[in-house]
Amino acid sequence: MPPALPETTRPFTGAEYLESLRDDREIYIYGDRVKDVTTHPAFRNSAASIARLYDALHDPEHHEQLCWPTDTGNGGYTHKFFRIAETAEQLREQRDAIAAWARLSYGWMGRTPDYKAAFGAVLGANPEFYGEYADNARAWYKRIQESCLYLNHAIVNPPIDRDKPSDEVKDVFIRAVREVEGGIIVKGAKVVATNSALTHYNFIGFGSAQVMGDDPDFALMFLAPMNSPGLKLICRPSYELQAGLTGSPFDYPLSSRFDENDAILILDDVFVPWENVLVYRDYERCRRFASAGGFGRLYPMQGCTRLAVKLDFISGLLTKALECTGSLEFRGVSAQVGEVIAWRNLFWSLTDAMCGAPERQDSWSTPALLPSNQAQQVYRVMAPTAYPAIKKIIEQTVASGLIYLPSGVRDFANPELDKYLATYCRGSGGMDHHQRVKILKLLWDAIGSEFGGRHELYEINYAGNQDDIRLQTLAYARASGAMAGMQGLVEQCLSDYDEQGWTVPHLHNPTDINALDGIRQ
Repeated sequence: MPPALPETTRPFTGAEYLESLRDDREIYIYGDRVKDVTTHPAFRNSAASIARLYDALHDPEHHEQLCWPTDTGNGGYTHKFFRIAETAEQLREQRDAIAAWARLSYGWMGRTPDYKAAFGAVLGANPEFYGEYADNARAWYKRIQESCLYLNHAIVNPPIDRDKPSDEVKDVFIRAVREVEGGIIVKGAKVVATNSALTHYNFIGFGSAQVMGDDPDFALMFLAPMNSPGLKLICRPSYELQAGLTGSPFDYPLSSRFDENDAILILDDVFVPWENVLVYRDYERCRRFASAGGFGRLYPMQGCTRLAVKLDFISGLLTKALECTGSLEFRGVSAQVGEVIAWRNLFWSLTDAMCGAPERQDSWSTPALLPSNQAQQVYRVMAPTAYPAIKKIIEQTVASGLIYLPSGVRDFANPELDKYLATYCRGSGGMDHHQRVKILKLLWDAIGSEFGGRHELYEINYAGNQDDIRLQTLAYARASGAMAGMQGLVEQCLSDYDEQGWTVPHLHNPTDINALDGIRQ
């Protein structure tokens, strides 16, 4: 487990967070085991970027906006989103704290500690969902909040034989192998464990679109420390490392520091103590987790806020890139920039709506207030549409400017090349070539590099299966009565008239002017 803090009344500092990762965890990349993720060139700048978030919690410049007192009775403080909100104003303060943290990575890190804080918060808001393990949920709410523990989740089964129930893919999907003294032994794999190499714990559970069988050995949810014996991560290629090998921060300013490595999480006979178990051999509860557990109602506020910050950055960067080319004021180009800003405005407006029309859950025993379900469903459906649309606009408006660039910053150091670059790669309006190349390399890293391509995939699939998020929107419209209201409006219109004409007293039938009456045989 991560080392205990020297005191329990405050979150980790950046240095303490980095030290907590030096715990003999099994992380593999390029065939080798990583000895220390905080110093390995595939992970070190990403780890440092997360450490900066923890330091901000203690920085007088950020502390008031980011932190509240804990509600666990320990007399400490925590990031606002790690605590239950009970009023609309508290939800707004949480939104602003999420945004403040997101701005430290310009919106480019999606799985920062506040993402899974949504899960920690609902453990305290709705512990009864976990039945006999409700006390475990309460204990984890307290523990996660007091230290701002960094959790991730792995809830997707490997895409193997997806047409079969899990009990027919026993060699792949996570299952309970046996009970032992003090807990259970589990085995199997999950994907995609985003940034788990840098987290303290992983939550193992189910998403909303899972094919399940009837074998209860597969029906379990739990938390596992990242240094659990038998827990292994096999990582995808590191964009951070690739950037360092072939370029510099000038060439890859985002890849070099904000790469959240995605990994295959393997549990090879991992021991899970009972206090870390939330659901055990209970398929009904596993099936209801996505809709009734609460996490699905809270994480969209973090996701939407983070995306809105990211679109602030992309909108600003796009306009600067178009200033480089001298085309920003072209009518068609300006119109497309306006569309990008409209998308940006949409997601900020949705965060306002989430906070402005909050909802309580009558079945919950706590006064927790959740963001508007209707608003968060709009976010989940529209974000996968918005991001590719924005990327296409950038490609169309900046066009060849995205790749009309030298290979790297080293080209400036060659006087024979630099004299040409100064002329042929300069920007518009007196902008020198160094500044133009710097801006456009930043934009290329955002949308054109492997890092940028991964971000498009991430935003498209962030909220889950595309059909599923739309079906959930329809189901909520029916369950909430909104669909009945929509159909009622149509019924009202239909009742205004019949075959004989208007049925409402304020309108005039055309019997006195209808020309067809005069030509009847």
